[in-house]
Amino acid sequence: MTVPNIITSLPGPKAKALIERDARAVSPSYTRDYPFVMARGEGAVVEDVDGNLFLDCAAGIAVSSTGHSHPEVVQAIVDQAQKFLHMSGTDFYYEPQIKLAENMAGIVPIDGPVRSFFANSGTEAVEAAIKLARYHTKRQYIIAFFGSFHGRTLGSLALTASKPVHRKGFGPMMPGVCHAPFAECYRCPLNLKPETCSAECLGFIEDQIFMHLVTPDEVAAIVFEPIQGEGGYIVPPQQFIDRLRALTRQHGILLVADEVQSGMGRTGKMFACEHYGVKADIVTVAKGIASGMPLGIMSAPRDIMAWPPGSHASTFGGNPVSSVAAIATIKILRETLVRNAAEVGAHLMTGLRELQQRHPIIGDVRGKGLMIGIELVRDRVTKERAIEERNAVVHAMFRRGVLVLGAGKNAVRLSPPLVLTKAQADTVLKLLDESLTEVTAAVAKR
Repeated sequence: MTVPNIITSLPGPKAKALIERDARAVSPSYTRDYPFVMARGEGAVVEDVDGNLFLDCAAGIAVSSTGHSHPEVVQAIVDQAQKFLHMSGTDFYYEPQIKLAENMAGIVPIDGPVRSFFANSGTEAVEAAIKLARYHTKRQYIIAFFGSFHGRTLGSLALTASKPVHRKGFGPMMPGVCHAPFAECYRCPLNLKPETCSAECLGFIEDQIFMHLVTPDEVAAIVFEPIQGEGGYIVPPQQFIDRLRALTRQHGILLVADEVQSGMGRTGKMFACEHYGVKADIVTVAKGIASGMPLGIMSAPRDIMAWPPGSHASTFGGNPVSSVAAIATIKILRETLVRNAAEVGAHLMTGLRELQQRHPIIGDVRGKGLMIGIELVRDRVTKERAIEERNAVVHAMFRRGVLVLGAGKNAVRLSPPLVLTKAQADTVLKLLDESLTEVTAAVAKR
């Protein structure tokens, strides 16, 4: 089978009809970058309703970690569904939720015995982290970073600071949140050079926030993404993480690692924190944890997660079907796919850096494992953002049969299922080369 294989115009007739129905019945708040209408998928290949075959480098926004409909995950779902679908872990007990909690205790980058709280999504996991941090510390303030994305419900939205559209029209935000610059070294907020910088951007917290807004003993937690996702796939340097961990320990502030997008093997390690050798006080996960089933988890040490019955709960969180899907996912990741993400990711990065030599529009290539960002610029010296060109590249890739998404204002993200092969990665590189050539040629004609 040749993949990609585009046999109709895009969208095809069946896709077009479904998109028209969607427009009449579905909320217009969703962002659909191009008209792909899913019919089925297997591994890293997806088919639309008109029979067109695509390579998937989006994975349902970094969700389908084990590939589409991995047989072991599907079997676990079927077996559990035949037993019972629901019995709310908020009020009752069942083994899948307990077993998953035990699994999480064995893998999350947290010291000591661990407990987990189960939700339905990443934003709910972050909401739970906010509540737990405030409850445990008896402090009210939270610090997050510019460029961060922690969700769209009102608590997590107050932490989110990647795009104004996420917040526009929904203020005022939850009070008690301050933001600081993140270590975006390609576009340093302090105009410093990475090779001579000691993560001075973190000085903003002590020199500005602690000096003018709140005292450290009022701050419950600092919430960060070890690798920023929606903000542009920004990879901070080691010294940033080291200074951040030291700062939180100095002031008794909880460090909350939002691993919703960067966790579950995506970066070539189970969690992105592992690349830095850092242990967090609270970790949130979702997306890739259950291979597409809805699940969010917030994990913390037992002495921190010591809130009483009724203080927080979720009717559907830790649903038995989602729990068994997560257990199967963790097994597959540990056996093969974390390693594959590291190996294929390194192969892909090498190819992208070669493309960078040929295409001046590529300003920066960054990432770890299969969490890769390609920042497009109009000029490498001024680093003027190539926003329209990025959007054009995303669409050019779609026409060629590869699903990619943007990240930040002007980066293309590659976040395929972790089953992606080197041969499939080579196809992606070839088609990206063609797409960049097409877009830059079109710009030159203007």
